[in-house]
Amino acid sequence: MIGPDGATARVQMEQVLGVGESLTVGRFRYWFSAHRWEWSDEVAQMHGYPPGTVPTLEMLLAHKHPDDRDRVAAMLTSIDRVGTFSSHHRIIDTKGQQRDVLVVSEPMLDDSGTIVGTAGYYIDVSGSAAEYRREAIDSALPDLLAARAEIEQAKGALMLAYAITSEQAFQVLRWRSQETNVKLRTIAERVAARLPEIAGADAVLRTRLDHLLLTAHEVPDPAR
Repeated sequence: MIGPDGATARVQMEQVLGVGESLTVGRFRYWFSAHRWEWSDEVAQMHGYPPGTVPTLEMLLAHKHPDDRDRVAAMLTSIDRVGTFSSHHRIIDTKGQQRDVLVVSEPMLDDSGTIVGTAGYYIDVSGSAAEYRREAIDSALPDLLAARAEIEQAKGALMLAYAITSEQAFQVLRWRSQETNVKLRTIAERVAARLPEIAGADAVLRTRLDHLLLTAHEVPDPAR
């Protein structure tokens, strides 16, 4: 279990634009040498387990949707070599309920800079298939409208890299804004400004986009 020192993610994020479904996010870690997985209570609950449940690789694979299991298994079993795990796939919880999740991660480094594991987030985007009213955006988030081009560009990159919908991509940007206390507009601008730097093959693109998404709040504003 990832305790308070791991900054356990909020159980329920606020309603996106005041409509639609709320976004559930949880953290995970994997230590290479010990082959040990940790997850926050939020990720345990996504899988249908009570808080404090200790995950294993076998447990994680058992909950993957049958149509996604082989693809995700290949990534999980090679994680020691690549240092990251990034995927958009479905899981089946202990009650048989299907969830649509996005996983993004970054390498964990020791004091010498050696990669010793990977850490990141599970993002439950199951509820984001509902249509969002455009008037809700216009009335609730007027300052975002001036940056619509950057937001749409950032959304497009997430949609391409993770094979998610426009609404799911917006939820992911919204989550990073809330998690880092940086305006969504700023997150989108920084992601959009650095997209030319990460062009490449699909797997490489996803890894680079993971890093950009998880660190966009830390980098200086893009040059005007």
